Amino acid sequence: MTSQQLLLEGVELMFFGMGLVFLFLVLLIYCIRGMSYLLERFVPEENNAATAVAAPVKAGSVQAVDNETLQAIQIAIKQHRARRG
Repeated sequence: MTSQQLLLEGVELMFFGMGLVFLFLVLLIYCIRGMSYLLERFVPEENNAATAVAAPVKAGSVQAVDNETLQAIQIAIKQHRARRG
C-alpha cells in the first residue's frame, strides 16, 4: 500500500467513526426526549418541599433580635472581614 492509499483509508475510517458517534448521540437525544415525554405523561408531579418557592415574609412577622445575639453577629462579621483583608 502506498502512503496515499493509507491516508485515504484513514480519512474514510475517521468519517465512519465520526458518523457513528453522531448517530449514537442523535439516538441518545431522542431516547432522552422519549423518556421525558413518558415520565411527564404517566408519572404525576410531586410537590416537594425542596423545590417549593419560599413564601414571602411579611413585615409584621419578623422577630426582634436581642442585643447579645446582635453583638455576636457583629463580632463575627468583624473577625471575618479582618481575616479576609
